[in-house]
Amino acid sequence: MNIVTEEGYQYYESKGDGEVLLLLHGLMGSLSNFTSLINRFKDRFNVVLPILPIFDLPLKKTGLGGLLDYVEGFVKMKGYQNINVLGNSLGGHLSQLVVFRNPELYRSMTLTGSSGLFENTMGNTFPRRGDYEYIDTKTRLTFYDPDKIVTKEMVDEIYEIVNNKEKAIRLVITAKTAIRHNVEDRLPNVTCPTLLVWGADDTITPPFVAEKFDEKIQNSELHFIPECGHAPMMEKPEAFNDILDTFLNRVNLESA
Repeated sequence: MNIVTEEGYQYYESKGDGEVLLLLHGLMGSLSNFTSLINRFKDRFNVVLPILPIFDLPLKKTGLGGLLDYVEGFVKMKGYQNINVLGNSLGGHLSQLVVFRNPELYRSMTLTGSSGLFENTMGNTFPRRGDYEYIDTKTRLTFYDPDKIVTKEMVDEIYEIVNNKEKAIRLVITAKTAIRHNVEDRLPNVTCPTLLVWGADDTITPPFVAEKFDEKIQNSELHFIPECGHAPMMEKPEAFNDILDTFLNRVNLESA
């Protein structure tokens, strides 16, 4: 999958038929987290994933606010409308913020393992640099069955980040801004159809977080996927994609 650079933005775009399906990755996320989803929807939707500059923004702009401005600038540059936004973890938090700010641009929202209410995260304190075993353990906690998902390459990449002083500082700043930016009071303002897909065994944003989102968002539906952790689109891709497919088809019919 080719990454395009345009006007300072790096992104993937499938250019499929239909509406935009905008994917927002998490703090340690990447394009590869959504491989199965992209393959499923790339022809029926224009699947788009901007590469969030979590470790590349100027220090003064590092954090949730800078990332929000980045996503909004990207959407404006591309001229997208009728967007179906989907975010995992920190990307879910950003999804809520873009919907709050420009609700007229968004047809639907999907949150999976989203921050915004409560999360247990590796990044809210300075990571333990030089401790490979600790990074391996924390990475494995993301998944219900890590032996099927976690690779040495994945752990190596995260280990490199936390042992790079500049990247580690940005990691902590971003995580702390997310924790401070609680959205509970604003959730009743969400009016677009909202899908919540959660791993029943998520230890980072536990099931009670999903239930609170479902309680606060007026037009929402909640699905738990058993034997699944914090990233359902990676750990249970077929189940996740089936739920998303049904939801997006219904949103499309209701808005026709």
